[in-house]
Amino acid sequence: MRKNIKITAAAASVAALALGLSACGTDSDPASKSESGAKADTSKALVVAASPTPHADILNFVKKNLAEKEGLKLEVKEFTDYVLPNTATQSGQVDANFFQHKPYLDDFNAKNKTTIVPVVNVHLEPLGLYSKKLKDIKDIKAGQTVAVPNDTTNGGRALQLLAENGLITLKDGVGTSAKLSDITDKKGLEFKELEAATVPRALNDVDAAVINGNYALEAKLSPAKDSLALEKAEGNPYANFLAVKDGNEKDPRVEKLAKLLNSDEVKKFIDDTYQGSIVASFGAPAKS
Repeated sequence: MRKNIKITAAAASVAALALGLSACGTDSDPASKSESGAKADTSKALVVAASPTPHADILNFVKKNLAEKEGLKLEVKEFTDYVLPNTATQSGQVDANFFQHKPYLDDFNAKNKTTIVPVVNVHLEPLGLYSKKLKDIKDIKAGQTVAVPNDTTNGGRALQLLAENGLITLKDGVGTSAKLSDITDKKGLEFKELEAATVPRALNDVDAAVINGNYALEAKLSPAKDSLALEKAEGNPYANFLAVKDGNEKDPRVEKLAKLLNSDEVKKFIDDTYQGSIVASFGAPAKS
């Protein structure tokens, strides 16, 4: 019987205070040390923070079908935001996380002075433009409102998607760091910036919205079928990966999970379950 532990933002903050010191370990407990100190205790479960869909679903597939054969004990903790998984990994409340892409992690580390590093790429979640009111991207007109994520990387990524589809024009060279202030021609559109997790809930209140792939799936939207526009997979830098605090990459439990996440069985699970809405992105490990 699979066991999920869902932690909301509020609960996780309290848990971090209660668990932070014990989770980090000390020099008097040799089994708690990381690569930078000594060995991790491989008899303990590897605790991984993850977004509910598809990250926790993929991890729970591994837990149920593959982990035991590799001698890996795996515990999945679900988080519903994009901040706490990294702070929990940094503090030692969890051992690893699986929810983010490299541009987001780079921005997060720079702003929060954290030292999280990628271990291995797993999948890509194409960002998409959705609407409950419009049937075609051609129906988007001046005077209408489009919701976009408000975090730096996903916000810029959303604006690039809109620009690539002719809905706005951006300054030359801004790339995925684009901000609303970089729009040179809004073509009459209004924009509403929201925290990424809340964008799907705003679909009834705006004319269209750019939604992250995992949140689209949680909202019962099919990126492959329901989107008005969707990111291309080829050459996309936004693969989601397993990540750990710097120094813990060689934890044997992490290495086992990385191997399993890049297995043929996981690729088949992704292909069969998500039907192109989520795409496996196995290959060389993500560059830190």
